[in-house]
Amino acid sequence: MSLLAALALAVWVYLLFGHGKFWQAGPTLLPAIPRHCPPVSIVVPARDEAEHIGRCLRSLLAQEYKGVMRVILVDDGSNDGTVVVARKLADPRLTIIDAPPRPPGWSGKLWALSQGVAAADGELLFFTDADIVHQPAHLATLVAKLEADGLALVSEMVALNCASPAERVLVPAFVFFFQLLYPFALVNDPGSRVAAAAGGTVLIRADTLAAVGGLEAMRGALIDDVTLAGLVKRRARIFLGHSGLASSIRPYPQPIDVWRMVARTAYVQLGYSPLMLAATVIGMVLVWMVPPYVTLFGEGWARLAGLLAWAAAAGAYVPTLRRFGCSMVWAPFLPAVALFYTAATVGSAFNHYFGRGVLWKQRAYGQTE
Repeated sequence: MSLLAALALAVWVYLLFGHGKFWQAGPTLLPAIPRHCPPVSIVVPARDEAEHIGRCLRSLLAQEYKGVMRVILVDDGSNDGTVVVARKLADPRLTIIDAPPRPPGWSGKLWALSQGVAAADGELLFFTDADIVHQPAHLATLVAKLEADGLALVSEMVALNCASPAERVLVPAFVFFFQLLYPFALVNDPGSRVAAAAGGTVLIRADTLAAVGGLEAMRGALIDDVTLAGLVKRRARIFLGHSGLASSIRPYPQPIDVWRMVARTAYVQLGYSPLMLAATVIGMVLVWMVPPYVTLFGEGWARLAGLLAWAAAAGAYVPTLRRFGCSMVWAPFLPAVALFYTAATVGSAFNHYFGRGVLWKQRAYGQTE
């Protein structure tokens, strides 16, 4: 127990001071106006998004962008009237495409995006999800960042719903763990190999996408945003931050909704590797479970080490809780939330090995989807 407590404390010392300051609240782009406004094609893949697509498209068409802007909605076999809602907008800047049947080897979202890219004519491509609402200054702000810093890709993690009890307990931790996996400071550092993006908001130069092989180069990826960022960062600079100008309107009212969101890609993230799964579970136990256990049931300096590690974890979580307007009282309970995410990751592996896959938008995903 003493050795485990010491290891847990050592890991937290490293995470706090040597892991890209992942726990910090930023960066967040402030509204800005670009000096140069190249043409932008906005591609929105949608599958059964009738509930959200109207608000999403209206927010995109209301962008205060001085350059030429075109919105391309790609309907991916919706059965709920998504296209009917979109057509009611009757805006000449909106193009609606029906995606043809998905070929083997393509993930659904990437196939839909590829159809939008084929129809695009903008110098810049803006990929965004159908359940996101954008403030009028959002596109201009992204372009300003891209142009001012000479970047190839700009991405933001949009604000997620945090209203229901399940969301308030689980959603801030989701963002926290994402930052732990992909510290934004390291993503934005050209000297670091860490690369990531958030799929809800990705602005990329069209010539950069072509140079990395287009979407076809990653056609089977389920974690498409991180895969794309990795391809781009090998040759150019990228940026990842938090968005104060875009938010998701998709609710996760129950814990099972968050579980499904995590289980959909958790085992994919581990490369379908049992060894990586085992290492992940062991790491989660060491980092999250050992500190509170040793604090409550240990003795002497082992208990002190456990308490310090637990306090470090809670303190690191505070900036994320503040971002979501949640009480700091929740910070010490992060290990319990980590247990939930660990279980969802194991559940993702079970889904894979028992052939159940994961149902997402009425489509079953497995290793080859």
